[in-house]
Amino acid sequence: MADTIASTGDARLDSLAGVLKACWPDEGFALQSAPGELTLTLPAAEIRPVCLALRDDQALGFRQLIDLCGVDYAAYGKSEWDTTDASSTGFGRGVDRDLDLDEDDPRRFAVVYHLLSLEYNRRLRLKVYLGGREPMVDSVVDVWAAANWFEREAFDLFGILFRGHPDLRRLLTDYGFVGHPFRKDFPLSGHVAMRYDPEQGRVVYEPVEIEPRVLVPRVIRQDSRYLTEEQARAARAARAATGASARAGDATNA
Repeated sequence: MADTIASTGDARLDSLAGVLKACWPDEGFALQSAPGELTLTLPAAEIRPVCLALRDDQALGFRQLIDLCGVDYAAYGKSEWDTTDASSTGFGRGVDRDLDLDEDDPRRFAVVYHLLSLEYNRRLRLKVYLGGREPMVDSVVDVWAAANWFEREAFDLFGILFRGHPDLRRLLTDYGFVGHPFRKDFPLSGHVAMRYDPEQGRVVYEPVEIEPRVLVPRVIRQDSRYLTEEQARAARAARAATGASARAGDATNA
């Protein structure tokens, strides 16, 4: 772990950073700081022992799990919107849904944990990276019971497996749902269509009939950045005429 990090601007977090570096000095750990924030990135295999230490160590006291969520970093940094070179009449959205995603990327997925120490009134973020083909990490339900539904949600939406979870079932999608909808390679129209059939008295699944297409919303920009020189001169003349008329009216009223 790096010897020095930038100050968070919070003395409580800066002192916590010193404790964390002393507890986990190994190269596989990384500590990042931002104003009012600390993030500890650690190997996935270390998540349970680290969480137990964070909870039980009197100098740390993170006895409450606030949140746990999944992240899919596939195509991270590749924007679908191009606003820098937009024309004066607006811009379109050209969406490339055939991105070349590396399924074997060992850092494609991440699980993020947000912890709270009520005793010391400070927060900490944990992050572990997982491989793309079969993302799996140990469950922390036995460390913080609040992780139960959070881990089920991450499994449902991202397909992240939590080893040792007591009841790892889908939480938000339907029982017959196919795939994981928050993954970057999940089709926008889904894999199957679902509807209620009154004759059968149940929900039925059918092939998707929506044809893939690219939506191109148009945004018209009216501000001065997109005016031609002639339009800019006309706008300045109009403002000047309006100001002169207002001054004449003030003089008349006076």
